[in-house]
Amino acid sequence: MRVVLAGLVVLGAVGLIAAQEPDRSRPPALGPAPALNLPDIARATLSNGLPVWLVEQHEVPLVQVNLVVRAGSAADPADQFGIASLTAAMLDEGAGGRSALELADAVEFLGAELGTASTFDFASVRLSTPVARLGDALPLMADVVMRPAFNGDELERLRKERLTSLLQARDNPNAIAGAAFPRLVFGATHRYGTSPLGTAAVLERLGVEQLQRFHARYYRPDNAVLIVVGDVTAASAMPLLERTFGVWKAAGAPPAAPEVPTAAQRTAREVFLLDKPGAAQSQIRIGWVGVARHTPDFAALDLLNTILGGSFTSRLNTNLREKNGYAYGAGSTFDMRAAAGPFFAYAGVQTDKTAEALREFFVELDGIRRPVGEEEFRKARNYIVLGYPSEFETSRDLAQKLEQQFVYNLPDDYYETYTRRIEQVTIADLERAAERYIRPDRFAVVVVGDRSVIEPGIRALNLGPLTVVPLDDVFR
Repeated sequence: MRVVLAGLVVLGAVGLIAAQEPDRSRPPALGPAPALNLPDIARATLSNGLPVWLVEQHEVPLVQVNLVVRAGSAADPADQFGIASLTAAMLDEGAGGRSALELADAVEFLGAELGTASTFDFASVRLSTPVARLGDALPLMADVVMRPAFNGDELERLRKERLTSLLQARDNPNAIAGAAFPRLVFGATHRYGTSPLGTAAVLERLGVEQLQRFHARYYRPDNAVLIVVGDVTAASAMPLLERTFGVWKAAGAPPAAPEVPTAAQRTAREVFLLDKPGAAQSQIRIGWVGVARHTPDFAALDLLNTILGGSFTSRLNTNLREKNGYAYGAGSTFDMRAAAGPFFAYAGVQTDKTAEALREFFVELDGIRRPVGEEEFRKARNYIVLGYPSEFETSRDLAQKLEQQFVYNLPDDYYETYTRRIEQVTIADLERAAERYIRPDRFAVVVVGDRSVIEPGIRALNLGPLTVVPLDDVFR
């Protein structure tokens, strides 16, 4: 770690020089951040209670319409992991009396794009269209949201695709590591311990009726928001929205917000080895249960992780890629969700350098818990602050930011004031965040690679107890 002296004091006639300790309670000076002046959100409600958030952007004649539903994988029942993701994927596979191909043709004819997405915390249907075609495109979107066909043949096709993906994942070290780490950190019964795709056993038994019931329960106007960003006004857009989405009705009380319990935190370091004979690389994941999206330490962790592994010039990437050449790239991330998601550092490294790479991982993970130098601190802040406006360049970018604002109940000025919060983070704040959220002595160390080659070197590091994990335990 580079140490920067904040000042020098000359003592006595002999010229003895002593370092003055930097004041880590105050952030080093940083030039003014570029202004981020976002247009106001105009809020309205359709006759059925569906809230509408509308933002005018008149630079180009396009409009982005996103329907966000609190129906992510967190809503999966314990015996149906994967149903939320599969339901979202089926929405545009035929709707409103059109087959999947007919729907795709109708969207393409308008020069529009229509798709669905699903995360742990929400699902969305997203429409991008020329503003002149908005009146024609909205009914297609409304059909996808309200009247999906859930065609049996399309379901079988998607089922086979997902089962094939799960089967192929067992042959891919990167995919194995991606499945193994959350399973070993959160456990098989916790929702975050299994991919949003679910398991093969669940996928094989999910049918049209289950998807229809899930859709009826969660896809309703009192569990959603309609976000509109683009070359429109409330006067021009609201009648179109009312005509297409105002007829959307829901029976009974709305579903309770899905609750994912915070997983038990790890208390000791342990190594988990998954054998992939002949693997050219070892895939490494190191971490534990992280934090939820609503953490008050979000800005400090954003800055801390930028230094550790969140940028190309981060410590992890500089060490493993630039300095030692063990990996094409290395990094770290806090995957923040409604409940505490994982924190992990990661890389794919040369098989014959697995032990050496693990040693360097812990050099950096231990090192980030010591004070950060002012130059490195300033560089990381500039990286975030100066690059932040680029995250709002298009109507699509802004609409997806508003998705996050809705789902995580962020205040209206959250994005405009975010760089200010980054500027207020101090070196002392980073020290406190690292001490609390990065504890290498308690991390799970997951390595997927050729056991016959890498196990002796890993054991020699004495990182902790080593367990060989069968693949079936990960994908069960």
